[in-house]
Amino acid sequence: MLDVADPRRLPLAPLRVLDLGGAESDGVGRLLADLGADVLKIEPPGGAAARRDAPRVADTSVRFALQNANKRSAVLDASRAADRERLIELAGAADIVVDGGNPGAAAAFGTSCAALSQRFPHLVALSVTDFGTAGPRASWQATDAVLYALSTALSRSGPTTGAPVLPPIGVASTTAAVQATWAALAAYFRRLRDGRGDYIDFSRFEGVLQALDPPYGSEGQAAVGRKPTTELWRGRPRNQQIYPIFACRDGYVRICLLSPRQWRGMFGWLGEPEQFADPKFETIAARYAVSRELNSVIAELVKDQTMDELVAEGQARGVPIAAVLTPAQTLSSNHFRDVGALTRTELAPGVQTVVPAGPFVVDGSRAGLTRGAPTPGAHDAVWAADPSPHPGSDEPVSRPFEGMRILDLGVIVAGGELGRLFADLGAEVIKIESAAYPDGLRQTPPGMTMSRSWALTHRNEYSLGLDLRHRDGAAVFARLVAESDAVFANFKPGTLASLGFSYEKLRELNPAIVLAESSAFGATGPWSARMGYGPLVRATTGVTSLWTSSDAGPGEFYDATTIFPDHVSARITAIAALAALIQRRNTGTGAQVHISQAEAAVNQLAPVYAAAAARAAGLPVADDTAVHGVYPCAGEDEWCVVSVRDDADRAALAAVVGDGDLAAWTRTRDKTDVADTLQQAGIPAAPMNRAVDVLVDPQVQFRGPFTDMEHPLFDAPMPTETGPAPYTNIAPAQLRPAPMPGEHTREICQKVLGLTSEDIDRLITQGALFAHQERP
Repeated sequence: MLDVADPRRLPLAPLRVLDLGGAESDGVGRLLADLGADVLKIEPPGGAAARRDAPRVADTSVRFALQNANKRSAVLDASRAADRERLIELAGAADIVVDGGNPGAAAAFGTSCAALSQRFPHLVALSVTDFGTAGPRASWQATDAVLYALSTALSRSGPTTGAPVLPPIGVASTTAAVQATWAALAAYFRRLRDGRGDYIDFSRFEGVLQALDPPYGSEGQAAVGRKPTTELWRGRPRNQQIYPIFACRDGYVRICLLSPRQWRGMFGWLGEPEQFADPKFETIAARYAVSRELNSVIAELVKDQTMDELVAEGQARGVPIAAVLTPAQTLSSNHFRDVGALTRTELAPGVQTVVPAGPFVVDGSRAGLTRGAPTPGAHDAVWAADPSPHPGSDEPVSRPFEGMRILDLGVIVAGGELGRLFADLGAEVIKIESAAYPDGLRQTPPGMTMSRSWALTHRNEYSLGLDLRHRDGAAVFARLVAESDAVFANFKPGTLASLGFSYEKLRELNPAIVLAESSAFGATGPWSARMGYGPLVRATTGVTSLWTSSDAGPGEFYDATTIFPDHVSARITAIAALAALIQRRNTGTGAQVHISQAEAAVNQLAPVYAAAAARAAGLPVADDTAVHGVYPCAGEDEWCVVSVRDDADRAALAAVVGDGDLAAWTRTRDKTDVADTLQQAGIPAAPMNRAVDVLVDPQVQFRGPFTDMEHPLFDAPMPTETGPAPYTNIAPAQLRPAPMPGEHTREICQKVLGLTSEDIDRLITQGALFAHQERP
């Protein structure tokens, strides 16, 4: 089991965070607290309203208990002048203030995040609201169901015909919290450089748009379906069986066959049937064309074996396979217990249960839950940590990471997007590319030179063609490490060390280097060596089993067309990496951080898993009685969502709809009209957007989270995000075109390492380097 990190030595130990918000923003403070920040939560007399949210164990909100662990709690009464003054004093001595709601809790004290930002120029003030503080839908209320509908996640979930299926409730809210944390911490890093804080008007809707399963971004469904015009496909999901699930003796397994080598392993496991012997079946397209016949043969092979037997045999044969586990099965697995991903905590007074510990591992130790949520007013309204520096600068920094150099070995979505997050905010990100093992996002449709996913994921980056397996290529990389701030990678655990660049070796080359890694199941534990694609991670962690509906048939799960948890894992890794870079700036010492995508997924749904563990232990659990429904609307395959949270919502709904059936009422109405009518009555509701709908969404048009990005290899501009959040003092992302493989090899070797043209030519001839050559 991993050791638990000493909170006093965690990378954000000097950081002061004043937490004023509620359920919308509680997750932000928890992420910062896990990494060592002193997070002081301010509650009203009697405690925060979110303490009573369902699900509850022993009258304690599971969600509140988890999202407020590792924090301190002080009670201030906004009706008392002395307490109002005290809150202002605390904000003035804080580094970050987090508030939630529109208006936020600060309003009761006669202030706001925007006002505090103006009063204290060093302060990073983060306002977290459902849709932003201004715009035509600023007054709308959001639940996870509403966020799924508006962000396009709902439109890609469910069977090919019939009602769409909501993803598991909870993923959207925690995704927004991760994005908000990243935005705030980046602004704080800039504050460390030039002394200027920032005001961030953060919209949870925009956070989900960018970080859950972006319609415009890396592997975005809009990018996949986009035609030369602005037309987008409006049908239902077409590829639910691209990662098929098969029934076996004691449950289900999922198989992902992608590479020719994996197919050969599967072909041998099937006994090399003649009907699939043609070499063409080494391609995904050929297998997909006969998927019905092939899946029938695989189903016959697996039906009489157990999940454990099949996973063991598949792994031995190099076949990517995973058991489809329930949350309870995931929590009882040896792997999660062995690596310390779970911890026993006092969820309620005198009531202990097992909960996810948090996703961060820093220098080989778990940086997660060490203290349960405090009782209201358990602490004095004073700061426990010494203040962090407020340096000044004659030259304001336009983007936080200007002057930072990162060597990016990351691949596909989770790895590739990590580098882009830093590049967008000013870092010099050098993408290390291999001619022998090209990044999967480099795959292009016939007739195209570059994929849209690559163009969107690797904008603002530089490409260095280098063979790490070549002695001289490794020597070039070693010299670059000595001149860089961080190395990013998401290889299978042990791969970087096998290439001669373990963290210990990197530290020899550069004692202050930060190494940020992610992998499917983490660096240690029984599952660490498993092949791990997103679909297998979802299956193994219980997410797939939750991604279904009450009327689905046996073995029908609907998570095949999502990219979760790749995008959010990239941002969690970015937060950990930036925390380490903050520590490096403060102390001069580097760090190694590692994020398990499986643990990231489980922590996204931590309240669900904690409630499951409580039930398994025989504890009484009061479930959430909210109902989130998907309803038909006028038009072909048009839908809306409606959330009924409590009795007040039920009464408001009855006043609008009457005693009739809600589906009958929505069926004859336009989906947007339904949402407008119910939102005006205070009921969370939303139309189901497809990618084409997002760009004309009135709130999106008002706030501008997207802009058009041009690339010389594409005929039409591509919608792309402008940055992680609307900052007051940080410039939007640049839009430099994503590079061709090895496009900047010569430039980097000359500028950074001082190599001559003759040196570079020799290394290219030897195969240590490669450079892009323009076609004549």
